[in-house]
Amino acid sequence: MKKRKEPIKPQQVQPGDYYFNEAGLMVFTEQYHLRRGFCCGSGCKHCPYRK
Repeated sequence: MKKRKEPIKPQQVQPGDYYFNEAGLMVFTEQYHLRRGFCCGSGCKHCPYRK
């Protein structure tokens, strides 16, 4: 897991990038994480970089 030290530019959210769970929280999908290109280290549910 490689962390970035420099700030990143926010990317625009696209259809399929997230859903709302039963508690009403936004959950980012694997599609979003792959486009972002790195693991943030927050333990995201759909992180493809932890596998």
